[in-house]
Amino acid sequence: MLYRGYLSLVDRLPMPSLRTQRIIAFISIVVQGGIAVTGSVVRVTASGLGCPTWPQCFPGSMVPVGVSSGVDTLHQIVEFGNRLLTFVVVVAAAAVVLAVTRARRRREVIAWAWVMPAGTVLQAIIGGLTVLAGLAWWTVAIHMLVSMLMVWLAVILFTKVGEPDDGVVVQLLPQPLRWLTALSAAALAGVMVAGTMVTGAGPHAGDKSADRPVPRLDVDITTLVHLHSQLLVGYLALLVGLTFAVYAVHATDAIKFRLKIVLALVVAQAALGLVQFWTDVPAVLVVLHVAGAGLCTAATAAVWAAGRIRTTAPDREPVAV
Repeated sequence: MLYRGYLSLVDRLPMPSLRTQRIIAFISIVVQGGIAVTGSVVRVTASGLGCPTWPQCFPGSMVPVGVSSGVDTLHQIVEFGNRLLTFVVVVAAAAVVLAVTRARRRREVIAWAWVMPAGTVLQAIIGGLTVLAGLAWWTVAIHMLVSMLMVWLAVILFTKVGEPDDGVVVQLLPQPLRWLTALSAAALAGVMVAGTMVTGAGPHAGDKSADRPVPRLDVDITTLVHLHSQLLVGYLALLVGLTFAVYAVHATDAIKFRLKIVLALVVAQAALGLVQFWTDVPAVLVVLHVAGAGLCTAATAAVWAAGRIRTTAPDREPVAV
């Protein structure tokens, strides 16, 4: 009954064109990555406990209460502003669900669309637990990693939205190269896990209050930086090997182009990380590094998605799936 009512409501909406659906899906990628960037701004400005409770900002108030709270007003504004951006993410997630449902897209697309609001709710809960745990480093790490996962899933959704609902699934890369692509994604995940550990032991705890010290990762940060960098080298090596392989099998121009983008982003991200280390991790570079992580995630997801597509007019014979 509820589902029929939902469909009846959706039917009253204007029919979205494919271009509109793709725009909304692309916005989902931007906002999922964007809120991770604004979250890093909260961290480097020490505003993580600007709203010290959740879901309220202060006990008895959903909004900042100003100087009477004893918390710096700027910190309150920064943290509350980041919370408000969650509603932008929710709107984008709801919009993509409504768009593909109204367009009567195939079940696969609708299922992927529903991942956006479900993941956004999960992230809101994780964010709340992070605040309640006093910004313990491991909670912040989980929050960041789930954000990157949401970026990955949003890219897959964008790809699915752009594919025709009829036609056939064509695998454009031989299975060994599909596995190599997956391995590069796993390597990227390892790089990011190590990166959150570096942050957990680093100077930007998210709050500087002397009466409520933030639980930090008690491991030598230089050791963690070396781990992070070595994993990055491994990730880059896998990408270079994958690039040579796709040229050897005469892969599509789309796959080659996306790999070039990934390689450029990873090299830039590595250079940025070196500058961070040599300059004692200035706040602005932390924000740029988080943005770079989102871009690397999105670009790697795009490479994965390009290896197997749905099309009505394949330009080559499918390989074994």
